[in-house]
Amino acid sequence: MSERSAAPGSPTRWATDTGPEHSQWYVDRFRQLAAEGADLAGEARLVDALVPPRSRILDAGCGTGRVGAELAARGHTVVGVDADPVLVEAARTDHPGPRWLVADLTTLDLATAGEPEPFDAAVLAGNVMTFVAAGTEVAVLRQVAAHVRPDGVIAIGFGTDRGYPLADFDAHVAAAGLRRDHRFATWDLRPWHDDADFAVTVLRRPA
Repeated sequence: MSERSAAPGSPTRWATDTGPEHSQWYVDRFRQLAAEGADLAGEARLVDALVPPRSRILDAGCGTGRVGAELAARGHTVVGVDADPVLVEAARTDHPGPRWLVADLTTLDLATAGEPEPFDAAVLAGNVMTFVAAGTEVAVLRQVAAHVRPDGVIAIGFGTDRGYPLADFDAHVAAAGLRRDHRFATWDLRPWHDDADFAVTVLRRPA
């Protein structure tokens, strides 16, 4: 397990490891992909299969809102949070309906934002865990889990070549008090293998 540590509220790697124009580039990229008809709903399809109809879902690290928007279109109540105000503004513009909030996952407290009800599930797509500040991974997992009801699920996907070893992630999951239920190599449930360049892990908050 990595011994890295950082104070909650430390700048994310999204902020420190990319240039000032990166956020707008990201917004433009996904708007273009949507305009071209690209399939951007794979993560949402998996999460939708994990929960009952009309569930309450937290899109943690929501980015431009594409995952949460698809979940809302499938009838779920969605709250999305991201530390980047440029991405959150894009989500509000492009995907009205869900509630999109600027928030740091390491100190997440949605009750103070008027969202005290626990969520049935949370999703962290788009390599969120590789972009949080190094050393805050356990804090992020704990804060997200604190917003999920007992026996609720958390689906997390990220590239295995992004400097965050799965062994560290699994240790952080255990430290956060979560249980691993499943691991796949893709969001469309292809079997996990040790050489996979992507990992999708379904966690559960113990009842």
